[in-house]
Amino acid sequence: MRRASLGATTARMWPYYPDLLATPVPRYTSFPTAAEFSDAVGLEDLDRELAQISGDISLYVHIPFCEKICWYCGCNTGASNRRERLVSYLDALRREIGLIRRRIAGRAQVRRVAFGGGSPNAISPTDFVGLVTDLTTVGTLVDPVWSIELDPRSLCRDWGRVIAGVGITHASLGVQTLEPHLQAAIGRLQPREAIVAATGMLRRCGITSLNFDLMYGLPGQTLDDLRRTLEQSVALEPDRIALFGYAHVPHLIKRQERIDARSLSGQRLRFAMAEAGHELLTAAGYRAIGFDHFALPGDALAQAAEFGRLRRNFQGFTDDASPVLLGLGASAISIFPDAIIQNEKNAGRYRMRLSQQKLPAALGVRRSAQDITIAALIERLLCQGEASLGAAMTPALIEALDPFVERGLAGRAGDVLTILPAGLPYARTIAALLDPYRQDSTRRFSSAV
Repeated sequence: MRRASLGATTARMWPYYPDLLATPVPRYTSFPTAAEFSDAVGLEDLDRELAQISGDISLYVHIPFCEKICWYCGCNTGASNRRERLVSYLDALRREIGLIRRRIAGRAQVRRVAFGGGSPNAISPTDFVGLVTDLTTVGTLVDPVWSIELDPRSLCRDWGRVIAGVGITHASLGVQTLEPHLQAAIGRLQPREAIVAATGMLRRCGITSLNFDLMYGLPGQTLDDLRRTLEQSVALEPDRIALFGYAHVPHLIKRQERIDARSLSGQRLRFAMAEAGHELLTAAGYRAIGFDHFALPGDALAQAAEFGRLRRNFQGFTDDASPVLLGLGASAISIFPDAIIQNEKNAGRYRMRLSQQKLPAALGVRRSAQDITIAALIERLLCQGEASLGAAMTPALIEALDPFVERGLAGRAGDVLTILPAGLPYARTIAALLDPYRQDSTRRFSSAV
């Protein structure tokens, strides 16, 4: 597809209302959010949910290791600097797969398998093939979509052969920024040549949907820095781009203490960066998917958005229609229709539980009928931009929505709430108005933009 020049942006500008963005809000990759997880939900709940599985499921496999740890990263990951750590973890992961397989007992059809981290390519290609073999026994494979997150700095030819052999078609590269001075500021040095080489290799190995993860709001980042990264990224023609705002939460993620907070962007500059990214990428031919994803029109994600099939889960915006997502590995989260359950976050405790032949479920939340209703409304707002709220459209909510409606960010007709084009950067803030757990919560989340 022929793309427009990145310079051909539209004249439309997002209105900036700092008072409406002052409160940090969740990313709403689940509802209730992880802030509501507790140890009151665990193994018994997981056993009950697994016993009820029938039909389509998706699998997510967490590899909590990277060859190098980046300072900005909020993932549950550690350095893969000792072979015995990897071997011990993979042994535990295979035990978990076996326990899940016995509980499901052939009642599931596996539609998708996703590997995330960390960096799945922190393990050896041989170990990865063994893991894939084990996963094929969890349920009946029904032409599944295989996807993987990759660190381009350690992507060798052997990995290319494995990707082609397994039949992986979707891949995501952690690019973040192509500006060397910003890479140094976040502890992730990777020459542009490494990204170019990784992109070429993945295309040759059968990747048909390639995503680049990019970030704005990095320490010392300017609008020109972001534009250059976007221009260079678009030139490599990824099918998808995820443009995330950096969340600086050193009180939760100790490694972020190495980042100089004094050089971080203020809210106004972050807003301008999000707007510039949206304008530049849509001018280049990408379709905006929600508020931080972009996809070429022929990509499955753009097709899902166009035809009302877009969903949202812990992997962000997705076209995955399976009602159950099973998370495998330390900290992995499983989503069931009426429960969300997370594995042990600590890799040591995760291994210990499985050495005792126990599933590692540790935290979670059971979803009430109200939770399920609100979850569906928030998902529709974030994915389709509109939702019929029904009884949720209370006088209190109408009052809370008034500032957004009055400023042309949202529309309200009866019980139908619509996020207008100018309100896109306020989508999470508007969604949070439906969240009863947020109304009196002091929990700190990431910036709304």
